[in-house]
Amino acid sequence: MAYQAGGQRSVPRPVPASLEAQAYLQDYATLLEAVSFPSVVVDHRWDVVLANTAFASLFGGVGPHPTAMPGDNFLRFVLFHPDASEVLGEHESRWCLPMLAHFAAAVERHGHDHGLQSIRRDIAQDPIMEAAYRQGLPHWIRAVGEQAVAHDGAVRPLKHPDPRWGATECRIVDETPRTLADMGCSRLTLVLRPARRAASPARRTVRARRTASHLSVVPVPEV
Repeated sequence: MAYQAGGQRSVPRPVPASLEAQAYLQDYATLLEAVSFPSVVVDHRWDVVLANTAFASLFGGVGPHPTAMPGDNFLRFVLFHPDASEVLGEHESRWCLPMLAHFAAAVERHGHDHGLQSIRRDIAQDPIMEAAYRQGLPHWIRAVGEQAVAHDGAVRPLKHPDPRWGATECRIVDETPRTLADMGCSRLTLVLRPARRAASPARRTVRARRTASHLSVVPVPEV
């Protein structure tokens, strides 16, 4: 996919007007900062409302972009930032397609939202991404099932700039309390998982035997 966005940056979601809501978000920001894993609060168009230091550190190495910085709109970052694949492992299959599916669902619910329509126009400007959105996405969802699209519980590869983590995985955990949901927001935490250890020779042998056993059921062509 080509990752360029020619449209205007979506207008950030306004902070709730009531003093009570503002105070809640200020206290929630303190809670978020106490979490050691990357954690972010986004609105229905994926504008970032709050993010902790661990989230900023994860994406600290990405270059500037006029419309797709991870701290501004996470959906735009995944789809359009040229450095996204440097952090998000298996970028197209494990991140882009699920995010396109969530975007399609958001458009169904908030079809007249100007921010979402701006993202839709930018998708349409990329022929490959437009084809993926209009034609490939429905087939992919049918093939992998709805559970593969859901964020909560999904395990996805990451390339963390901190060498203590390096190439690893994260489990996405939806931690949205009712008050945030009432504001139209969601909170997602990326629970980093230790890098997988290489399989022992004995385990590799077992896997090889299982693969051979599985393949042995394929009929051998007659000669």
